[in-house]
Amino acid sequence: MINKQSVDLHLTAARVALEGKRYKDAHSECMVALQIDANRPEPLHLLGLLAADHNNFSKALELQDRALAMGHSPAAPHAQAARCLIALSRRSEAVERVRIAASAHPEDAHTLDTLGVALSRAGRHEEAVPFYRQATDKAPRVASYQYNLGAALQFIGDFEAARTAFNACLSIDPKNSKARVAKVSITKQTADENDISALETAWSVRDAKDADAALQLAHALAKAHEDLGEPEPAMAWLSRGKSEKRKSVPNRTSEDAALFAAAAELASHLPILSTTRADGPIFIVGMPRTGTTLVDRILASHSQVTSAGELSDFSIALKRQVRTPGQLVLDPTTLQAAGKTDLAAIGAKYLQQVTETLGVQGRFTDKMPLNVFFVPAILAALPGARVICLRRHPADTVLSNYRQLFATAFSYYTYAYDLENTARYVVGFNRLLDRYKAELPAERFLCVDYEAVVGDLEAETRRLLNHCGLEFEAGCLDFHTNSAPVATASSSQVRRPIYTSSMGRWRKFRSAMDPALAILSEAGLLTDD
Repeated sequence: MINKQSVDLHLTAARVALEGKRYKDAHSECMVALQIDANRPEPLHLLGLLAADHNNFSKALELQDRALAMGHSPAAPHAQAARCLIALSRRSEAVERVRIAASAHPEDAHTLDTLGVALSRAGRHEEAVPFYRQATDKAPRVASYQYNLGAALQFIGDFEAARTAFNACLSIDPKNSKARVAKVSITKQTADENDISALETAWSVRDAKDADAALQLAHALAKAHEDLGEPEPAMAWLSRGKSEKRKSVPNRTSEDAALFAAAAELASHLPILSTTRADGPIFIVGMPRTGTTLVDRILASHSQVTSAGELSDFSIALKRQVRTPGQLVLDPTTLQAAGKTDLAAIGAKYLQQVTETLGVQGRFTDKMPLNVFFVPAILAALPGARVICLRRHPADTVLSNYRQLFATAFSYYTYAYDLENTARYVVGFNRLLDRYKAELPAERFLCVDYEAVVGDLEAETRRLLNHCGLEFEAGCLDFHTNSAPVATASSSQVRRPIYTSSMGRWRKFRSAMDPALAILSEAGLLTDD
């Protein structure tokens, strides 16, 4: 006879071990529980959590589905399955699992928070907020739940509520560097009210081995000093934090150069239709922090256009079709394979995926900056597509990227850990843009200067709309009133009317930027004094 009480004790021990990240103990307790009762679904669910914590998402998904098949209550396994499917870039399936889990009316905070995370990563920030609120209501003393709520509120533009959530997170976990950075990022620092003292304290007590925390806190301190008009300490903090992080990541300079070369070759050899047809998606590309979000908001303020956010769908569809080795969806081999595959099929898959999972109708924008490497393939795959590429003064581009705290798990932006590497990347980008302008049909590929948009918003808006085959609408000039979520570093800036304060900002940091300026000058990109 099965001893149910004994199984329950082992499962309780497994849960405690999982919470404490004692994974070997958790695994042992689950296996003992299964030995006692092989038909009990809960151990499989817990083993799925363990597998997901080790980024083995395929195995974790399999375990959650096995737990469901054995009769586990549906909410938690479906929520965890959604988490796994997002990690596996299967967004449509993830959203469907969220729907199933939500229909079971989950009560535990962990499941509710997981559903919010899945929706956030699927780009559905407004839908995520209620789940985060329920999670924080049921478990108000869990710092991560408060942080997740704050991040979602920031993306939908509720900055006051976001600050409240970040403060709640910090009251629970004063060492939460992500929350400190997020709070400072949406809060203007002043001489009378600033977080510098708290940030310096957090820096002094941080785990010396935690390079991510050092990077995050250094960025927050830099932002605070910049708000106070102190560029020298701002750059000093950036250098300090980035140098620690740089030690833990490989240098990608050669890989980045290979990407630029592969994309340039694709532009020269891929046959691309020159057509006046303009009824497809609008891709907004360029380097980060160069105005891509601004242009996205301008176009998405048109009555016939919806912003789909920053999507990886095209690169994922290409990677799945060409089946090149490696985990990265963007690499030289994949770009080279794009010229030898059925791009029309990739375009069709892309459209199906976006329209079904995001529910967008008609024209939409996709503003993933890294799509700049896929531009020739995009134009060949989608005859009705238009591409708009943003360009900004090279020195301002270097500074804005160096100042940006990119996701540390995202390897493509590691150039920003070093000022000179950032300058080299900007040189590579500008050379690729020159190649695109020479090779790609002007009817379908448009280069736009950030400074021109800021300098004459109406003229450039008309030019953008004309390129996309859209009639002018005055509402596009009021882009800052658009209430749609913005899940980028520009979430606060694009909710303000057009401003010019970011133009020429590099001059305030000139002494610290001299090594980067020398690289830009040698490449012929810098003509300013």
